[in-house]
Amino acid sequence: MYTYETLLAAITVEGGREVHNPATGELIGRVPTHTAADVDAAIDRAEAAQPAWAALSDEERVGYMNKIADAIEANAEALAELLSREQGKPLNGPNARFEVGGCVAWTRVPAGTPLPVEVVVDDGETYAEMHYRPLGVVGAITPWNWPMMIAIWQIIPSLRMGNTVVSKPSEYTTLSGLALNHILNTVLPAGVLETVAGAGDLGARLVESDKIAKIMFTGSTRTGKKIIEASSGNVKRLTLELGGNDAGIVLDDVDPKAIAEGLFWGAFINTGQTCAALKRLYVPDSIYDEVVNELAAFAAQMPMGQGLDEQNVLGPLQNEMQFNVVDRLVESAKASGARVVMGGNPDRDATGYFYPTTLIADIDPANELVTEEQFGPALPIIRYSDLDEAIRMANELEVGLGGSVWSSDRDRARAVAARVQAGTVWINSHGTINPFVPFGGAKQSGYGQEFGVAGLKAVAQPQVIQG
Repeated sequence: MYTYETLLAAITVEGGREVHNPATGELIGRVPTHTAADVDAAIDRAEAAQPAWAALSDEERVGYMNKIADAIEANAEALAELLSREQGKPLNGPNARFEVGGCVAWTRVPAGTPLPVEVVVDDGETYAEMHYRPLGVVGAITPWNWPMMIAIWQIIPSLRMGNTVVSKPSEYTTLSGLALNHILNTVLPAGVLETVAGAGDLGARLVESDKIAKIMFTGSTRTGKKIIEASSGNVKRLTLELGGNDAGIVLDDVDPKAIAEGLFWGAFINTGQTCAALKRLYVPDSIYDEVVNELAAFAAQMPMGQGLDEQNVLGPLQNEMQFNVVDRLVESAKASGARVVMGGNPDRDATGYFYPTTLIADIDPANELVTEEQFGPALPIIRYSDLDEAIRMANELEVGLGGSVWSSDRDRARAVAARVQAGTVWINSHGTINPFVPFGGAKQSGYGQEFGVAGLKAVAQPQVIQG
């Protein structure tokens, strides 16, 4: 079992690129910067290990998955502390310890999900079965907002289905990716999980390689489009979870106080740095002020600060780039005359990338803070008088990862949800994912599904055997 110090020592390198805590600026450690040749060598090792891994029975691979879950659990506190220091998220609340716990859940559930051979036709004349075979080597490209849990979403189903994996953590959270994969590799045979560390050019190398059968990518729509273009040469399989700008629609029959906590965490989980967070909220005239006031009252109770302080539940933005995006969009909203209910006043000279919890009311629906993904702790609240118009505004953007409807009448909420163009629409919550429930985007928020049986099938080659 590792402590934070021994885990850090196992993954850091002398003379490597410096990694700093986004809350304090302190140096945490140093990480390697791999080359294109390093990527090619990692791919070769994964390719060489894949036949023996695929030759194991499903039960044997499931056994490895359960040992991985045990290993993550045994090292959970060390992983959570490293994650908090590098990513910035607090230990408590739905943050670092929560994320490491999610790694365990998203390991045990795919391991325990049966995927039997499917008999698709058996009518006395024709007999056909559907099997799911390994693809080969999967390239897993992971973002910086949930760097451990999203890596597990990519790695574990791929391994379960007999593939090997070359994993590339984000350059912003390389330590977190290295630490998690180090723990996995205390269990796995050599070559089954390889890790490469560096910038986006290494991800491009994975995409371009003819030896990579599939890419799993979570990140921006812009990068996703580049991956699609680069993969066309060898018709590489893709699962893409891309940018979102999720809309929440409040109906006029809710109790504003009752939904305030759900709205807050839907928007501000991980300090707003979540692809499927609530990023624009549409509220009817009749209860607009009540909803805004109740949400502000709840938000005011949520402490923000350094992640290792046990009382905090909100942390800094992970990097300066993202701080500048949020700052620019909020300033645009302020300049347009929108009302700042709380926040919107960062200390730009302070240490750490802290942006205060910000609520912006009475904002033009066409303002940049509404139409662009802020990916941070700033929520625009748009007033509406006609429900059809609210649905139209929710659907008018090119993205469609998630959405939500808030109502005391579930049937009415379901009817509205059916009209929202998103891969997942939640009722009276937002972003509450489940390892048994398929998850994926609509429109330019990507394609392919993760989680559950659908997620296992997505990292396998369907094969029909007929006769």
